Amino acid sequence: MAPCIIAVAGKGGVGKTSIAAAIVAYLMRAHPSSRILAIDADPAVGLETSLGVSVHLTVDDIRKEIASAGEGDREKRRAIELLGESRYRLLDAIAEEEGFAFLAIGRPEAAGCYCSVNTYLRQVISAWADGFDYVVIDGEAGVEQINRRVMEKVTHLILVSDPSRKGTQVIQTVKKVADELTMYRRCGAIINRMNDESLRQYLQLGDIPLLCTIPDDPALALADVQGRSVLELPEDGILARGIRDALQSLGIE
Repeated sequence: MAPCIIAVAGKGGVGKTSIAAAIVAYLMRAHPSSRILAIDADPAVGLETSLGVSVHLTVDDIRKEIASAGEGDREKRRAIELLGESRYRLLDAIAEEEGFAFLAIGRPEAAGCYCSVNTYLRQVISAWADGFDYVVIDGEAGVEQINRRVMEKVTHLILVSDPSRKGTQVIQTVKKVADELTMYRRCGAIINRMNDESLRQYLQLGDIPLLCTIPDDPALALADVQGRSVLELPEDGILARGIRDALQSLGIE
């Protein structure tokens, strides 16, 4: 069976990474025997902290090695060899945690990079996703990652915003670009930090279905200050309940 690939995108600074981590936590509880892969596609590597993971090698580290080996004719031959090895090198980059695996993409592409190699690595990541039942991708804030087709093939797209007009405009833009460049099956919005439900009537989401609203969770704030991961939050807490409602609205039980 094809994996369920959930991409989380939206405006920066609205709690997107905590929501991605909470999705991983929910799937671990609801499907304890399933294979779950969490991918941190945000250059800030925030999902690493939210899930309590230590990363020693990223996909971008592997890309840079291949790029540096492709600067001359002889080196290009070496780059081709490395391309064949890259699938196995990803084994070194995947951190095996209790209940899930973790992969960090690393920093975004820079001008002059070895783009053909980077494209190949995206294909390798896609191939690895087939070995899991659920894949959760914490995307980079904004729309550029959709433009670069990093998240070209996803089954579910979750767009995160706060109640602000700027935030909802961002996710509408992401949705428009995704409609052209991705092949998702279902999409919806989570409005995070919604501390006043009377604001719901003013939300402008366009054609994006509202999955749920989530107020600030004091337990999340405390865990963050104490350096604890989202996985340690109570499963009946504010954030966990919101994530459960959102995923069930998308047909992910």
